[in-house]
Amino acid sequence: MPHKEPGWWYQGQAGWQARTLRPASWLYGTIAKSRFNLVTPYRSRLPVICVGNFTAGGTGKTPLAMAIAEIVTAAGRTPWFLSRGFGGRLDGQEKVNPQKHCAAEVGDEPLLLAQRGPTVISRNRQHGAEFIERHAPANTVIIMDDGLQNPQLHKDLRLAVIDAGRGLGNGKVIPAGPLRAPMEFQAGLADVIILNSRPGSDQTPAGLPDLPILKATTEPAGDTAWLKDRSVVAFAGIANPDRFFGLLENLGATIVARRAYPDHQPLSQAEAADLLATARGQGAQLITTEKDSVRLSGPQQGSVNELRALVRTLQITTVFAAPERAKLESLVKTALDKKRR
Repeated sequence: MPHKEPGWWYQGQAGWQARTLRPASWLYGTIAKSRFNLVTPYRSRLPVICVGNFTAGGTGKTPLAMAIAEIVTAAGRTPWFLSRGFGGRLDGQEKVNPQKHCAAEVGDEPLLLAQRGPTVISRNRQHGAEFIERHAPANTVIIMDDGLQNPQLHKDLRLAVIDAGRGLGNGKVIPAGPLRAPMEFQAGLADVIILNSRPGSDQTPAGLPDLPILKATTEPAGDTAWLKDRSVVAFAGIANPDRFFGLLENLGATIVARRAYPDHQPLSQAEAADLLATARGQGAQLITTEKDSVRLSGPQQGSVNELRALVRTLQITTVFAAPERAKLESLVKTALDKKRR
């Protein structure tokens, strides 16, 4: 289901809301931990690299999964993405076809990943891995987009992405805070932290677990000169829309109107009409994220279809400085070599 995270999750110390939700938070965390005692993880014959996070919401997992795919390809292997397919209605195991499927069927992130490489959705990660084993080449590497807290599939390399600007929030478990499970438990689920920050920032949030840290930045890809001094109407249905809006402003755009929608939410005809009217009234260019853009695909009609024809998309990528990139490549190579043995 689409959701919108509470702003107080990231407003310093836990307040009255978190204290009120403490019993529900304890129950959520207990269930998250107990799942690992009930399941024996399936060990795929293929290497599995998991790109996840400790918190609910956006930290930059999908762009990092794409960056890992580039490393895997450069190593002479074939990357296949595995996703739960959040927000899609199709169940079972399905290979995503961007020419056939829409976000309502397979989810927006899998549809975006499928533009970069073979992508399989599966609610059950073990069954998804088995599907890939049956249909992919022998040199395939499975890249999980999310699933750090899923016990069904053994991971050979576990990367936890953290947004440097938001860190771990108030340090409480859902719904009292953004953590997917108690931090002392989650620290054992990851091998490395990828600290994702804005270009020029050297921020390191407090309270991180004692794990190796690699620093990365989220940067625009392709030509962005057209944004300089350009009036734009920006909209995003992602977990952290302020990161997108801030990136536009850093590129010199003037945001005359901004619209933030719940994560994964498809736009209604009324919302699309509002965006179109606002852009016309302001003489501004419509712009959104790649994830929002793929949600406009499929058999749309009316204002949504018109919006799809007029909106421009800001493509982003995960960038590592040369030493950090070399460390990440070494981690991936080690994971692949261990699997061979």
